[in-house]
Amino acid sequence: MTPAGDVAAVDEALVEAAAETGAHLAVLYLLHDGDDVLLMEAGLGLPAWGSRPWTRIRLGADAPVVAAVRRDELIWVPGPDAMAREFPGTALAIPYPYAVAAAPIHAGGRVRGVWALTWPAAHPADLSPGELTVINRTSHRIGRALEEAEANGRPIRAVGQPRALAPLPPAHQDDQRAPAALDCLDRFTDGVAAIDIEGHITFCNPAAAELLGLDGTPMQGCLLWDRVPWLRDPMFEDRCRAASIGQQPADHLASHPDGRLIRIRLYPTPTGISLHLTPAEPGGPGHGDPMPADGAPPLTDSRNLLHVASTLTRALDVGEVVDLVADHVAPVYGVRAMALLVAEGGRMRIAGAHGCAQEVLDHLDGRPVTAPTPVERVLRTGLPLFFGSPEELRHEDPGFARSDDTAAWALLPLTVSEQRIGTCVFGFAHAHRFSAGERAALSALAGLIAQALDRALLYESKDRLAHTLQTALLPVALPEVPGLLTAARYVPATRGVGIGGDFYDLMALEDGSIAAVIGDVQGHNMTAAALMGQVRTAVRAFTGTGADPGEVLRHANRLLIELGTDLFTSCLLAHVDLRLRTFCAASAGHPPPLLCVPERHTDVIDVPAGPLLGIDPDAEYPTLNAPFPPEAILVLYTDGLVEVPGTDLEHRIDTLTEHLARACTEPLPQLTDTLLGLAPSSHQRHADDIAVLLLKHDPSTAAPPS
Repeated sequence: MTPAGDVAAVDEALVEAAAETGAHLAVLYLLHDGDDVLLMEAGLGLPAWGSRPWTRIRLGADAPVVAAVRRDELIWVPGPDAMAREFPGTALAIPYPYAVAAAPIHAGGRVRGVWALTWPAAHPADLSPGELTVINRTSHRIGRALEEAEANGRPIRAVGQPRALAPLPPAHQDDQRAPAALDCLDRFTDGVAAIDIEGHITFCNPAAAELLGLDGTPMQGCLLWDRVPWLRDPMFEDRCRAASIGQQPADHLASHPDGRLIRIRLYPTPTGISLHLTPAEPGGPGHGDPMPADGAPPLTDSRNLLHVASTLTRALDVGEVVDLVADHVAPVYGVRAMALLVAEGGRMRIAGAHGCAQEVLDHLDGRPVTAPTPVERVLRTGLPLFFGSPEELRHEDPGFARSDDTAAWALLPLTVSEQRIGTCVFGFAHAHRFSAGERAALSALAGLIAQALDRALLYESKDRLAHTLQTALLPVALPEVPGLLTAARYVPATRGVGIGGDFYDLMALEDGSIAAVIGDVQGHNMTAAALMGQVRTAVRAFTGTGADPGEVLRHANRLLIELGTDLFTSCLLAHVDLRLRTFCAASAGHPPPLLCVPERHTDVIDVPAGPLLGIDPDAEYPTLNAPFPPEAILVLYTDGLVEVPGTDLEHRIDTLTEHLARACTEPLPQLTDTLLGLAPSSHQRHADDIAVLLLKHDPSTAAPPS
């Protein structure tokens, strides 16, 4: 246990800082031993029930206290607008109006934690010199207290169960006024009650006791929701939290068990909340949240942002981001047109748009980021711009406002990890005066869209890279061979990693035969793809020497062992001789090929399987000769086409054979699609890569005999 004296020095510094600066909340976080988590150590003015969601914050979180630790500097967020722009995650999690300053704590030559002060949103836009002095002095005091505790062998360690601190008592208390005040409140016909920060009842006049059902029952010092269970409601808890954090009055409409509606007005102070209770009529003042004329939920409703956040997590490319915003976000927020612009090469490029007139898109696309217009100004400054009418925007950018019937605009910065990547443009159908709450909500919405857009741009970049690499490693096109029709297809294992270890190849040999190879390197990542390229090159090189399939696989096996890779490879190599109408095959642990002779038979060719490549340096790979008659189709494939965990592989291969027999008259490209449609999870994400190579003996295309 940490000695009380060491803890008292820290607590005293926090309490005095709050009193000197007029802050109503103060919190202290210490880094956990792993240095990747902040744990709340102490809190002033924040109830334990209200602080539970924020007692543990990871260093990857989007929060001012995390930024103070990460940047090792004072972070000042003057209100909800700035919070929505700079920390949209926090604006979503704590959607109340407040200002906050977070400062890092140094001890022993390193950052040990962070502490923060919170004021109502009415605080001036800048910290005063006096407040800055108090913040700097308190940071040093807490740091020294931590160092002294460490030096004395009694380090202060956060455990994630914060201490609740009491504020300093008022400098002057007039005991003579208290009885008169109580008499006055008792004569009120409206209910008046008070609770402390933790929710304990400190006062309740007779009218409030009647409305709450507390007549004749002990109440002083009891938790309000223990004595009034029907107030144990997440919405009432949210209103209490909003009042405590924002230090602004809040409203709640509660349903009494007897069917009455009770309007509760909350008036917060740093030491507790006063409650004004009156009966309410259904549909009267205080009934439910305010609703705009079109019936949509208000912009400031945090449930909207939760819906947006969960919706945008599904987007993997820019098109999906735009579609999800258009389908699920725009209707909620009344947006009729939108455009997402990103900065690339010194110019603004439209990444995606919905509902915008082409003339608007042409006007916005390709403009220099230094252009003196609103869209570019938002990118440069990081400050949103709101235009409530066409006249307002036309004054700033005539070309933007002239083309359609959009009547109001919100231009919002797209910011990710403190970097501005672009501008979000929202257009509204009607002239609109954006309230402070709406501006904050739209800025937070832009922050969520920015994160989804950044992920989508990264995904598309990786996908382009993977596609380029895959194209380089696989044949650009199969060679044309007289007497042979071919088709091939590769399908990556997972969405987002468009590359894997499956490969195929087709080579015309000097003796007039054809070598067809298919293989599967363990995994579906860049390492597997690189090894796949080496195996394919080795098989092609050894095949060119005139070696038979078994010899080629033996040489490739020794090469992989010399490379020292931990990945193993299955491979099937077949030499096809169209003049003799035969093929010779060898297998390194690969699924057997299928041979279909239309209207005659469809067989599984049991090629003797040697060990996987890269395991046994002395492995041998026997060969099998089989007929390849005219019109026959030879099907080579990887296990992703047939393998399903928990099912019999032979049964799956037999099923594939049956489908091949029924569909073998289809053209080869169509037949390839048919076979891929049988793959496990063919309508979802594939569990493994799939490669398919089809060869059809077609004498009608053979060259005439020499």
